Amino acid sequence: MFCMDKKVLVAGGAGFIGSYVCKYLLESGNNVLCVDNLSTGSKRNIDPFLTNKNFKFLKADVIDNSFIETLFASKLDKIYHLASPASVTHIMEYPVEAALANSLGTKNLLGIAKEQNIPILFASSSEAYGDPRQHPQKESYWGNVNSVGVRSGYDEGKRFGEALCMAYHREYDVKVKIIRIFNTYGPNSNVTDSRVVPQLVRQAILGEPLTVHGDGKQTRSFCFVSDMAKGIIAMMESSQVGPVNIGNPDEHTIVDLAKKITIMTNSSSKIQYVKRPKDDPSKRKPDITLAKEKLFWEPKVSLKDGLTETIGYFRQMLKQK
Repeated sequence: MFCMDKKVLVAGGAGFIGSYVCKYLLESGNNVLCVDNLSTGSKRNIDPFLTNKNFKFLKADVIDNSFIETLFASKLDKIYHLASPASVTHIMEYPVEAALANSLGTKNLLGIAKEQNIPILFASSSEAYGDPRQHPQKESYWGNVNSVGVRSGYDEGKRFGEALCMAYHREYDVKVKIIRIFNTYGPNSNVTDSRVVPQLVRQAILGEPLTVHGDGKQTRSFCFVSDMAKGIIAMMESSQVGPVNIGNPDEHTIVDLAKKITIMTNSSSKIQYVKRPKDDPSKRKPDITLAKEKLFWEPKVSLKDGLTETIGYFRQMLKQK
């Protein structure tokens, strides 16, 4: 399925999605160099790999120029750039870090890809579409983003990262691959994450009110993390430049999701409606026609099965706290 016996840099490899990418690359016989500053990633996510002779972890930041210089001496075959905060709370509290990871961090990794003539995959986001006026969202849609809003450090960081990748591709012929990640959930996500699935699952297990923004009729499409990681690797192994949407087009309202999680956790929690955050998108659903036709990829895990695994993981993690 995947290309084997390569030396692969996974920036952000201790993160929620990055740890699954590391897992599948190792299972395919690759040598993986995982780089993460652990600001939102967790050493726990990569603990199972630390005894694997084909895995190496370095705590470092992709915006650190002195660290990047050391990587030029390491012969690599591929680069996955997944290094970015993603939690809504984190990107609003630390907008500079979000902006720099996707701009300066992307520039630094593109420099390595250019120097070594190797492919680099940039993990962009459905946030590039902002609060979309096209539904579902196709890759050809230019988006509706508030460039000076409270989420703009992340949103515009991703959009700039895409633009920089294409600039390097056009001017220097760098082999870039751009994906746009839609809402992803599953084990290895942080139990304190403010994204909708981890937040609702945590609240339901703890018997706390389930906070739903606005009237809860805004929609999202939820992709299980194993499907997401396989889609990311499929993009790297393809001939596509992108951008290509990677996500699950199965769309749900937030209030229906909250009710489903309440039932599945057998929780006594009640829904508490709270004020919607500024610039919160009203709908989000990927058109994955390109992914199906060009990557031969589509999600396999149902929301019910994915939530079952997620709830089990969260119960285990919350017991340890």
